[in-house]
Amino acid sequence: MRQRLSLVTLGVADKERACTFYAALGWNGTGGSGEDPVFFQSGDMVVALWDRASLAADSCVEDSGGWGGVTLAHCVGSREEVDAITEAARAAGARVGREPAETFWGGYTSIVIDPAGHPWEIAHNPGWTLTPEGGVLLTEPQA
Repeated sequence: MRQRLSLVTLGVADKERACTFYAALGWNGTGGSGEDPVFFQSGDMVVALWDRASLAADSCVEDSGGWGGVTLAHCVGSREEVDAITEAARAAGARVGREPAETFWGGYTSIVIDPAGHPWEIAHNPGWTLTPEGGVLLTEPQA
């Protein structure tokens, strides 16, 4: 099996509010009419927003209502991009859980939490390579 993540679906209590938040960050969605999920192209994968109860039922799980043990990350090419995206998210209604700061591993990150409670790490990792399309390549540590 190929190592690949193709789709991440975020369960949201208010799909319209969630779509408004992501649109304010410049994301363009498709679909989403009625009870259908809305889909966003994210590089060579897809991020979807769907009603939380519908997602739980479709995924055959019970929704405990708490954090699901997952934090998403958006990797960028510079500290300045971390700062700019953090401020754009704040202006769009995100709660900033951690202001942009240096990390113990040599990077620079912040945590923003979208209106549905999904945490996103906005990260600059100087040890990884970003492709021209925005993809991330793991880079072996330099000796």
